[in-house]
Amino acid sequence: MTTTVGNVMTTDVAAVNQNASFHVVAELIIKRGVSGLPVLDDDGRVLGVVTEADLLAKEEFKQQYYGDEYHPPLRSRIRRSFGSEGIGRAKAKGETAGELMTAPAYVTTPRTRVVEAARRMDRHGVKRLPVVDADGKLVGIVSRRDLLKVFLRLDADIERQMLEAIPRYAVWADPARLDVDVDDGVLTLSGRVHRHSEAIALAGMAENLDGVVAVRTKLTWEHDDVADTPVWGGA
Repeated sequence: MTTTVGNVMTTDVAAVNQNASFHVVAELIIKRGVSGLPVLDDDGRVLGVVTEADLLAKEEFKQQYYGDEYHPPLRSRIRRSFGSEGIGRAKAKGETAGELMTAPAYVTTPRTRVVEAARRMDRHGVKRLPVVDADGKLVGIVSRRDLLKVFLRLDADIERQMLEAIPRYAVWADPARLDVDVDDGVLTLSGRVHRHSEAIALAGMAENLDGVVAVRTKLTWEHDDVADTPVWGGA
């Protein structure tokens, strides 16, 4: 079993149309207790995401509209140094979700593996990803908290999956000579294999199982083919 976004995503999604007013967006964020909302076109396709930070730009730059002397906080000065203050000013003037949102949105699909979704969140520095179908229409949302659900798998399920995977992906390994134990997501491999490279492959297989927190290897081998492999290099 490979856990996908569809297995952990939330389908009851709070979202707004691109023409929704500032007040409607703010009210929905507060009412639903979320930090951001997908913004949709009239056909339900995801255009962007509007967050609390997008709304707060209006408060942050408000003083300038009244001629008051404004001393931006450090965060704003850093943002200006990277050339994005203009974006903040534009959002401060926004009145609708479409004008306030950050676009385009980083999205994912129900069939995407959770590990790939986690990497995308980390790469783009976001806390959530709208989940879309083949037409780009919203079908759910997945947050960092949702991705953590993969680590709640039962130890017995992980152990069973590992034992089932050995003969299917590693015909050279005899399951009868191996022992697999899982405790709080930590998988321990014990037993004896023919070659050192087989032990390495088994450990890699275990690390790729959904829900595995760590892998401990206590395997021994009859032939150290790794040590016998020549290291090629140039002078």
